Formats: sequence, structure tokens, C-alpha cells
Amino acid sequence: MRYILFALVLLGVSVAFFPWLESQLPAQYNPFTPLSVTDAPGLMTQYKLRKISKNQVACLAVLESARAAGLINFQSVPDSGGQCPLTGAVRVQNFGSVALSSSFLASCPLAVSGTMFVAQAAAPLAEQVFGQRLVRIDHLGSFACRNVYHRAVGRLSEHATAEALDVAGFRMNDGEDVTVASGWKREGKDADYLHQVFRGACPFFGNIIGPDYNAAHANHFHLGMRWFGFCR
Repeated sequence: MRYILFALVLLGVSVAFFPWLESQLPAQYNPFTPLSVTDAPGLMTQYKLRKISKNQVACLAVLESARAAGLINFQSVPDSGGQCPLTGAVRVQNFGSVALSSSFLASCPLAVSGTMFVAQAAAPLAEQVFGQRLVRIDHLGSFACRNVYHRAVGRLSEHATAEALDVAGFRMNDGEDVTVASGWKREGKDADYLHQVFRGACPFFGNIIGPDYNAAHANHFHLGMRWFGFCR
């Protein structure tokens, strides 16, 4: 009987305590508050990113909020079938004031992570390192119905589900192009920026693969959604 009474008391305390605790937590640390693309990196943000990856409605709500804030422009696209079906994908047109070399197809979670990466890493680091505004990101594509490394057999690439974007370079407002191919191994601001951007992307994606991983990525950063915390 006393165990039942103890459980009831504990339940009562929890019911009374948790609403107060929830009201005191900043939104980015509150597990019950919807994700915002301005939430700082951290375990709670990563938890929320994982959560929306399994909830299309919640994910699209985050994207709509980001669009209202001027951080991304996108269009929903019809679902498609075939060998590499896409469900709930969007076409990203730009990241607000940061243009793209071309629009790209993205799963909703990739679009959210991409927005966070640009808003919290790529754009502010351009100001810090160069004193310039980031005005464009050059990429090599996202969706491609193929296996990993274009192999004839094997598992499908993340690109086959529009869950990866290959970023090749960044353009500043003075016209300077900072490319992964030419800048990664150099000394100076280009290399500083690229290495900081690479590290800054890690909290927002499941995996980041760059030139130090293998020759196949010598000219771009692969920003993918699979796995967790793989940054090489």
C-alpha cells in the first residue's frame, strides 16, 4: 500500500513540477518546443532533428517557419515512384539571401539541416573570416538515382533519396569564389574558412565527408542525413 501511495505522490509532484520546468526552459533546450532553424547546435537540437526526420508534417512546419523568417525559399514537389521513389520532397531555390548555383531536390530533413548550416555556419563564418557576405553556394547536385560511388551493385546512395547535397564552393559579395578543390589544402583565409565551415556543418547532418576522407570527395563536401556524428 505504501508503494502505491509513494507512486501517487511522485506522480502528483511530477504533474505539478514539469509544467513549471517547461515554462522555465529556453525553447532550444525544451524537448516539447518545436525545432527552429535558429536553435544552436547541441544534443537537444540533434534530438529534434532526428524527431522531425520521422514526422513529415512537423518537418514541413519547421520549413514554413524558416521561409517566413526569410531563411529559405522552396517549393513542394509531387511524390514520385520508380526505382528511387521520393515522398515529401521539396525543391530548394535559395537559402534566403544566399543564392544557389541551381535549385536542388531535397528531402524535408535535408532542407531543414541545410538551412541551419547556412544560417548558423556558412554565412556568419564568411563575415568572420573575410568580412564579406556569403552570396552564393555552388553545388554538384543532390538527387541522383544511383548506388554508392556509382557502383553497379551495392546499396543505394543517400543521393537516391535526396538526402545528401554535394557542396563545391562559396561565393562572397566581392566576387571571390572559395572552392573546396583549390582551397582546402592551401594556407590562408580560404582554407581557414573551408575547414571552419566543414566543422560547423557537423552538428546539423548525420554525416559530412570531405577531401581528407578519400579522393572521391577532393572537390566537394558531402552533406548527408544518414548515421550520426560522422565527420571525416
